[in-house]
Amino acid sequence: MSISSVNYYTSTSSTSTSTSSTSSSSSTLGITSSDFLQLMVEQLQNQSPLDPADTDSYLDKLVAYASYDTQTAISDNLESITSTLSSTLSSSGLGYIGQTVEVTGSTTSLEDSSAEWTYTLDSNAASTTINILDENGDVVWTGSGETDAGTHSFSWDGTTTDGTQLEDGGTYTLSIEATDSDGDSIDGSTTVIGKVTGLDVSDDDSLLKIGDASFSVENVLQILAS
Repeated sequence: MSISSVNYYTSTSSTSTSTSSTSSSSSTLGITSSDFLQLMVEQLQNQSPLDPADTDSYLDKLVAYASYDTQTAISDNLESITSTLSSTLSSSGLGYIGQTVEVTGSTTSLEDSSAEWTYTLDSNAASTTINILDENGDVVWTGSGETDAGTHSFSWDGTTTDGTQLEDGGTYTLSIEATDSDGDSIDGSTTVIGKVTGLDVSDDDSLLKIGDASFSVENVLQILAS
């Protein structure tokens, strides 16, 4: 098998009951300033004549209640704007710039003498061979890989099989050949891990750049901690 992917949220009792009901409503959608005013009227009707509430205090409450609906509307609008902006940044790819991501694919760029992939084997293998191919399809490095089923990380430092250190830049492809004890190929998949260095919007599709390699935004699997 050769595993290779294409890149690309009473009165006292009455007052107590009203307070409890309003408190419960405040935690749900649909509450308005009129609800608060109704509660205040209830409190005025049931206050002690010997100890009436302070007039200034109630005036302050009236002002606060009058502005409640406006404050709520502003909060909802800000939440909507934030959500829209976040969605736009994500779909356009701008939010990925500078982030280390994992994307579906097998071709990446050698940057700072490092290229990283993961490869997944669908079942245990008797033998696994890892090949790194250059842009011309020539094998520049080969070695043995993990044989257990599951996902494995692989990092290459840009050194060829014969010990030559390759310069940064260019693109290299990971190819996995895994077989079972009967010599049959084992299926699997590969991903690329790297820091997004740019965004190509020259075509209809926004392409993330990891060095010289390009990936579709739709191929991003996750953002990794730096």
